[in-house]
Amino acid sequence: QKVIEFLQDYYKKNGIAPMVRILSKVTGFKLKEIYELFPSGPGKGACKMAGLPKPTGCV
Repeated sequence: QKVIEFLQDYYKKNGIAPMVRILSKVTGFKLKEIYELFPSGPGKGACKMAGLPKPTGCV
């Protein structure tokens, strides 16, 4: 929930999805925990759940 809300807010302000490191720093989740929450990857999985386009540089 916290991750999704942050992604949506960040996207509204900046027009792009945040990098994973920013996501980790702001939400307090370790990188490993973010990858456990979103097995398909934070870029693809988390952004899809948040209703955002895939971040630039995401495969």
